[in-house]
Amino acid sequence: MLFEDLSLSKSIQKAVFEEGYLNPTPIQEKSIPIVLEGRDLIGCAQTGTGKTAAFAIPIIHQLHRIVGSSKKAKLIRALVVTPTRELAVQIGQSFDTYAKYTNLTQLTIFGGVSQNPQVDALKNGVDILVATPGRLLDLHKQGFLDLNHLHTLVLDEADQMLDMGFINDVKKIVKLTPKNRQTLLFSATMPIAIRELAEMFLQDPEKVEVSPVSSTAENVEQRIYFVDKTEKRNLLYNLIKEENLSNVLVFSRTKHGADNVVKALRKKDIPAEAIHGDKSQNARQRVLDAFKNKEVGVLVATDIAARGIDIEQLPYVINFDLPNIPETYVHRIGRTGRAGNGGIAISFCGKDELPYWKDIQKLIKVDVKTITDHPYQWHSGSPEAGEKPKSSNRSGGAHKSRKSTNAKKNKKRWY
Repeated sequence: MLFEDLSLSKSIQKAVFEEGYLNPTPIQEKSIPIVLEGRDLIGCAQTGTGKTAAFAIPIIHQLHRIVGSSKKAKLIRALVVTPTRELAVQIGQSFDTYAKYTNLTQLTIFGGVSQNPQVDALKNGVDILVATPGRLLDLHKQGFLDLNHLHTLVLDEADQMLDMGFINDVKKIVKLTPKNRQTLLFSATMPIAIRELAEMFLQDPEKVEVSPVSSTAENVEQRIYFVDKTEKRNLLYNLIKEENLSNVLVFSRTKHGADNVVKALRKKDIPAEAIHGDKSQNARQRVLDAFKNKEVGVLVATDIAARGIDIEQLPYVINFDLPNIPETYVHRIGRTGRAGNGGIAISFCGKDELPYWKDIQKLIKVDVKTITDHPYQWHSGSPEAGEKPKSSNRSGGAHKSRKSTNAKKNKKRWY
């Protein structure tokens, strides 16, 4: 199928063609016709499948037909709610791109920055609003938002909003919108709470599922290093230097851990930056821009901050810390190998993380290449799937020796 087969307006087709889009991705091919029909939709698709365009393009088509070249005051007719500032910015940019040959306007609002420019823009009127939950509710409470003319509501990354504790805010937002709206819910996973949310607010929705969360992209080469926990930073430095890696996205489990990795790399003269929730919005955007422009070779991020990182040609993802949720591994390595490009996903596994790796293997069902030729292994050889890690001479040997000695003493007493 081609984009021109989707009965989109010529203005949108022109913008899409200029972006180099010829064939819609599976989620776009399945979702766009449903949205154009005005139906409610539940879309389940992992990161990198093109789901932003799957809802943005048909929304622009619908609003372009409604608004046309009208000079009347603009009203918020489409609202996209998303969990993070980075995602909001990314989605807003997509709307700007696809709507550039229409007279539609969009505004992106989020917390962590002054509300004054956002309020001024709202007073001037916008057609499409992209927002994080907190700032949206705050501005509505102050009387700066009118959602009574809303045509389409999009709940994007619903599972992430659940993880971040935004579900109650989302419920409040939905209640502020007209009952006859069209509602689109997109999520990478469908836990029970998200299914309940869909049943509560969607009317007879169509369901579209593409690339189950358990699947990893075929064009991503996966590697695993079993490494002593205290040697992870040395291994990271060694890989970057020996293999001359650049444009590397490194995942850390905690904000503090991300900062420490950056400090360690900088000490060895490797340009690195961290991005996480403790950074201001302006600082995060500066770091992200520097990484995209290749001014910084290594970006260390936590999962929440990384959800909004959308770089088509990102060659390397490194799991410095393995995630304790298997699906998160799929999301992480989905940052590379996008838009038909290849990518390499490298994971470090310490002794304490072996249970996480077993769970990941059960989910992805892929034979990941184990790299044993490195100086930082936590024991000779690498553990097979399901193998209990062996004790080193320092960690478990003393206890084992005492147990063995006691057994010998007992044996003498028995005889």
